[in-house]
Amino acid sequence: MIAERTGYIVWFSDWKAARGLEKYGTLHYVSRRMNYAVLYVNSDIAEETVRNIQRLPYVRKIERSYRSEIKTEYDRNIPDKTRFYGL
Repeated sequence: MIAERTGYIVWFSDWKAARGLEKYGTLHYVSRRMNYAVLYVNSDIAEETVRNIQRLPYVRKIERSYRSEIKTEYDRNIPDKTRFYGL
């Protein structure tokens, strides 16, 4: 069974040290220029993991990603007008 995952944006000060975030979860993306990383962790241990990451000396700030709360299924309430404008 697939575990429920929670995404976090971790802002850091040292890029090389930020590669060590891999041991806390799945490191999805690391931006060198903007100094942030996208990290996915299991939801059941997310709070404990965030507390441990916050203690690291190179971590500036941690934000929760709201991607799972964004609606991705869209309803089409208006009719498709492209068939009227065909050649």
